[in-house]
Amino acid sequence: MAVAMEELVAQTILQGSDAMYGRFLDVTAGAQERFEARDWKSVQKALKTRINFYDHHVGLVSQQLKTMLGRQHAIRSFLMAVKEEYSRLLDDYPRYDIAESFFNSVYCRMFDHRNIRREKLFVNSSQGGRIPRYPTPLLKRYSSNQKLIQTIERILDDTPFTLPWVNKARDVHRIVEALQRRLGPQLTEVTIDMVREPFYRNKAAYLIGRIDMANQVRPLVLPLLVNSKNELYVDACIADADELSVIFGFARSYFMVFAPAPAALVDFLNQLMPHKTPAQLYTAIGCQKHGKTELYREFLQHIESSDDQFVVAPGIKGMVMSVFTLPSYGFVFKIIKDRFAPQKDITHAVVKEKYRLVKEHDRVGRMADTLDYRNFIFPRERFSEDLIDELMEVAPSLIKLTKNEVHIRHLYMERRMIPLNIYLEQADDDELRNAVQEYGDAIKQLAAANIFAGDMLFKNFGVSRHSRVIFYDYDEISYLTEVNFRKIPPPRFPEDEMAAEPWYSVGEYDVFPEEFRTFLLINPKIRALFDELHSDLFEADYWKGLQDNIQQGQFNDVFPYSDDCRFTNQ
Repeated sequence: MAVAMEELVAQTILQGSDAMYGRFLDVTAGAQERFEARDWKSVQKALKTRINFYDHHVGLVSQQLKTMLGRQHAIRSFLMAVKEEYSRLLDDYPRYDIAESFFNSVYCRMFDHRNIRREKLFVNSSQGGRIPRYPTPLLKRYSSNQKLIQTIERILDDTPFTLPWVNKARDVHRIVEALQRRLGPQLTEVTIDMVREPFYRNKAAYLIGRIDMANQVRPLVLPLLVNSKNELYVDACIADADELSVIFGFARSYFMVFAPAPAALVDFLNQLMPHKTPAQLYTAIGCQKHGKTELYREFLQHIESSDDQFVVAPGIKGMVMSVFTLPSYGFVFKIIKDRFAPQKDITHAVVKEKYRLVKEHDRVGRMADTLDYRNFIFPRERFSEDLIDELMEVAPSLIKLTKNEVHIRHLYMERRMIPLNIYLEQADDDELRNAVQEYGDAIKQLAAANIFAGDMLFKNFGVSRHSRVIFYDYDEISYLTEVNFRKIPPPRFPEDEMAAEPWYSVGEYDVFPEEFRTFLLINPKIRALFDELHSDLFEADYWKGLQDNIQQGQFNDVFPYSDDCRFTNQ
């Protein structure tokens, strides 16, 4: 019996989605081996490799379909029949969420992001948000018929790791003491559910679950590290939803966790972190392309439930990007200007590459993740005339206006934060001190991860709801190892210091840390705090020392939880 063409096309797309996610899981499955071998360079390489699988497979399927179909099937009735057949294939399919996003991506690739309308794509899921069953149980339950210390022992015994422990009994007692200190000494009637698969990121593995007590439910997170003798130990015990939220923050690299049915895992994580949206959680576990789909769905829901207007984002306008936002919405929209300020010697292609570098690199909790969209459609009635004038002035090539819509050919969405320069102007003394500490820590942690921010003005950083300072302007970032840090040579003559031009040569990659004081420390209070907390940032030798560490394969530890949680500091 002949197979209808629309059925064949639907099957081809789903097979492509399966192939993509199969390779995604293959790379993810190697996370334990990389962790136990302390092979941190391979950890970073695997992150980049896994991110690139998606676009590669979308391209393969798109080309295959173009060869199969030609142009004769690019009509509405056929496309709707393909979508209907695809929806039927997804009934009882465990990764319907990923498959729907993959369908959307193939469609957009084939039609070059034109002719995009809701009815032709899975803007809304065909599956009504059902939670698929895991091939094996997602969770393992530890009941309360044992003492807490025995329960924790079983949890550590059940981990898949092959390395010896430094001192497992010590770690068990530390965990029990930490839980009793935070949740009360009488932890008897408790049930603990743990995700069977560890979460891996950078140098750590995380055991994640929940503690169900008589009157409350708390997350339970046990970060594990490997010492230089290849021995395991538990570094901390976390039982607070806000602290877990920081671990899953938008400025961190994606986790590697083996998730054959990601919707079920996201549903469980959402119970632990109710303030996180599905978009944030899908993105955090590495399914960032479906995170885009979920974020767009959340955006549409917000538009329907709000009535405020899009406006130019507060803060100093950028030389490369134009930024706008909806005051009631937690994200900003960034577009690349058609022409840059004269002092910005950079191309559009380089700007896009910088943003891609950030996505693929270890962000150490200090660089905001961005999701890029093509042919994004907004309701025109929600745009202020000032904003439309601004967009048409700075990026007319990206903007198409119709009677009812604003079409933007390419944009980035990024979490909205308070610009650091504005925050510093409004901060009291305690907030000012914390912000300066955070800003310096952000610069240092990025540098230790081989990222040099380039333009370090306060306006290029934001403050999150957890009071963390996050970098978000990427057009001048570079690898730290590409920069030549120098001391300013002494003047030859007294007149040199008065001259308009420097008395020394300056190469393309030369940076003089002493000059940071000139453009950063105008406020006397901020200058005094910098001298107390981060004076080393103004010394070329400090930066050269970080470069030496990186060249030798040494990457500083950056923990996504507070030092107070760490057992070594208690």
